[in-house]
Amino acid sequence: MINRFKILLAALIILSGCSLKENSNIMGDSSNDSAHKSNTVTFAKLVQSAHSKDSFLKKETIQFNLKLFFGGNERLNGKISLSTDGTMGKYEMLDGSELIFRHDSVFISENYPKPESARFAAYTWSYFFLMPYKLDDPGTIWSAYEDTLLNGKTFKTAKLNFEAGTGDAPDDWYIVYADPNSMLMNTAAYIVTAGKSKDEAEKDPHAIQYSEYADIHGIPIAQRWDFYAWRADSGLTDTLGYAILENIKFDSHDESKFNQDESVRFILE
Repeated sequence: MINRFKILLAALIILSGCSLKENSNIMGDSSNDSAHKSNTVTFAKLVQSAHSKDSFLKKETIQFNLKLFFGGNERLNGKISLSTDGTMGKYEMLDGSELIFRHDSVFISENYPKPESARFAAYTWSYFFLMPYKLDDPGTIWSAYEDTLLNGKTFKTAKLNFEAGTGDAPDDWYIVYADPNSMLMNTAAYIVTAGKSKDEAEKDPHAIQYSEYADIHGIPIAQRWDFYAWRADSGLTDTLGYAILENIKFDSHDESKFNQDESVRFILE
């Protein structure tokens, strides 16, 4: 009887082990999921650390001149001032027009050339500049993405999505490529869902490549952006445009800098 009991007990243990293994295969290994999540969060923190996020946020305002070209045409030319936390910004264009954003509100001067694209301009160009410091903002969701060969070099890579209701375009996503040695951002592939569905946007993903980093008060800041078409299987393809950043400097915060000039009529966009 005792021997029979031992045999039954051993059989139950074997069957239980098989069942646990099958359940693990079906549901996924939670320890592996936790490891992936931890690795992607670590990726974001390492990139932010490489960009000296803590030192950057101790500053109050940063300003720079931006010349932006797409398809051989000048898209933007002016001085941009941003609060380092990204809540306020002001674009003072060479043509005399102005754009101001404060949190969710965008104001444009009456002579702003393309009112229909003002909101896109306000948040897109400022986000591209501030992106290395916003990788763990509320609403960011990181997921593992295989380290990728891009232009003959392998980069540390992870994918960024957003929770519903985050910002103006929560359906946008980014695939961030960081230099494996410095962990500085090299490239971010992305989609733009403004005015289109996510499915439509994913048919034509783009990428921004950061280069010519300069040390600005101990903080590395890219002085050139290059824009490309991007495909998951072939990386950077057609050249789309570029931007030059000049006269980059920090300043103390003065909220009046982000107010509308009373001598100019502004429109809430």
